[in-house]
Amino acid sequence: MTIRQKILHFIYPAFKSLTGLSGKNNKTLKSTTMAPQSFYDLQIILNNDQALNFSSLKNKKILLVNTASDCGYTRQYDGLQQLHEKYKDSLVIIGFPSNDFGEQEKGTDDTIATFCKTNYGVTFPLAKKSVVKKIAGQNVVYQWLTDENKNGWNDTAPNWNFCKYLIDTEGNLTHFFESGIEPMEKELINAIEE
Repeated sequence: MTIRQKILHFIYPAFKSLTGLSGKNNKTLKSTTMAPQSFYDLQIILNNDQALNFSSLKNKKILLVNTASDCGYTRQYDGLQQLHEKYKDSLVIIGFPSNDFGEQEKGTDDTIATFCKTNYGVTFPLAKKSVVKKIAGQNVVYQWLTDENKNGWNDTAPNWNFCKYLIDTEGNLTHFFESGIEPMEKELINAIEE
């Protein structure tokens, strides 16, 4: 970890408390609407250059998270790894490293993977570094997640790093959680266990 990353890791509990008190980044959206375009038609390239077809994930819930190595929320990798271990038979977590918010993910796919494994023990898949905001070059998965004409109801794009989208076992987007909702919080756990 860089000095900045160590400082962010150390102050995370205070940072989390302040955002919790302010109510910032704590929004959750939920829907039971069926997706007009199939999530399972999508595929991504993982950071190891392997293709992942989402059709291979049918009958599992999927949590998609835009991540960054140099963010106040980076410590959420711990909770994401805990979720991965706890629900490995029924939930797939995929991280989407992104440099969309304040130059907080400057590394290459290799350095990002090494950082996540070394500092947080991450074993869940990471996509290639992606654009997640609604701008030119937006990752096709995030195009689906943020277009109500494709997913059936949601047009909310990530407003910061570590926003979370939950897909159900039928390939429908059911929840959006802003960055302030931690991976191991009851609200997210309840959505996974529904």
